[in-house]
Amino acid sequence: MLVCALAVSLAGSGRQLPEESCDVLVVGGGTAGIAAAGQAGRAGARTILVERGFQVGGNATTGAVDYPGLFHAWGEQVIAGFGWEVVSNSMVLAGCRFPDVGAWRTKRHSQIQHPINIPLFVAVAEEMLEQAGVKIEYHAAPAALAREGGVWNVVVHAGGDTRTIRAKEVVDCTGSGTVAALAGAELLRPDTRSPGTFRYRVRNLPPRDKWDVPAMQAAYRAALADGSLVEGDTRDPVFGFTHFAALLTNYVPDADDSDADARTRTNLEGRRRMLRLFRFLKRQKGFEKIVLESCAAETGVRETTRVAGDYVLTGDDYVSGRVFPDSLCYSFYPIDLHSTEGGVQPKPLEPGVKPTVPYRCLLPKGVDHVLVAGRCFSADRVAMSAARVQATCMATGQAAGEAAALAAKRGVAPRDLPAGDIKAGLRARGCIVP
Repeated sequence: MLVCALAVSLAGSGRQLPEESCDVLVVGGGTAGIAAAGQAGRAGARTILVERGFQVGGNATTGAVDYPGLFHAWGEQVIAGFGWEVVSNSMVLAGCRFPDVGAWRTKRHSQIQHPINIPLFVAVAEEMLEQAGVKIEYHAAPAALAREGGVWNVVVHAGGDTRTIRAKEVVDCTGSGTVAALAGAELLRPDTRSPGTFRYRVRNLPPRDKWDVPAMQAAYRAALADGSLVEGDTRDPVFGFTHFAALLTNYVPDADDSDADARTRTNLEGRRRMLRLFRFLKRQKGFEKIVLESCAAETGVRETTRVAGDYVLTGDDYVSGRVFPDSLCYSFYPIDLHSTEGGVQPKPLEPGVKPTVPYRCLLPKGVDHVLVAGRCFSADRVAMSAARVQATCMATGQAAGEAAALAAKRGVAPRDLPAGDIKAGLRARGCIVP
């Protein structure tokens, strides 16, 4: 076979690991991948989850964006199911405080997101995935795939070793459409990208009443002028350190993780900016003894590539709350485009609007037996600026996982499934559908 021969050639001096087979292969263990794999497993599909990193969660854990949202719209829960259970179960175990979800009308959206404890979130997600019958494989990523005999033969690199996984259906939750592209899907590459965010925490701060804010702001402007700091080294370029707190974030321009070179460049720049600002702070009066307590393992990336699907969700679709005949899940978040110079200027949805995502956005145009979920599903840049958040990623992951499991069970292409049958499966497993 072509793929088997390719697997041997790709293995090089590494080992050829034993072949595996499954009904559903989910690639990418971020929030979309967790939900897709858990949903498929609960639906009775033999499921394997492949993740290139060392833990599940993606930006929620490795990127330290540890406050998933939004699961509620206008005081009503609109996203539930496996992903929500991972969030809520880990929050209860960690003793995290649940936000007042009815506060949207009077507070910012960030104040009704759900804070998680990262290590517990990872451990609870792993436990729940295993309970759903999902096999997790870390440090592994697909290098090639081909459809033969009614299944995908997916060549996966695992360190220096190679494995072939035979799967009836594949769900791409990579965040960049990597697997869908290998299968022949068209990618929508952005002309410009929102900056990424690198997050870190410091301690041993002086009391707030001891801060000389005007002097710090003047020093900040001088540092920008002499090049020891650059725009974006702090998320608050207008006000300097008026809002400085133990959690710090910077902007990484043109952040991308769609390939290894881009990931390397993005992560180097995130830590480079952290180091510049930390050194600057240490030079400020009263801040000499601050300590870098922790930082994200990777820069959180907002935009990579998206997959062109049977339908491209538009910004107008999103802000109008359009409900399609094949809508499988809700989304709720303001339009959220970022820029290094101007920061974020969210545009809240009109009261009562609850956007939805149609099934056709999860189906790569011209490619069968592959689904996409998370921030690489088919949408324009404006719609995806809102729909890329973690709760929506979970909702689209659950929809894709349910569809993949049902297609594998019936022996049909996901494109041939009635949307009503997918909705029935989602409802049966605790999800909320339009």
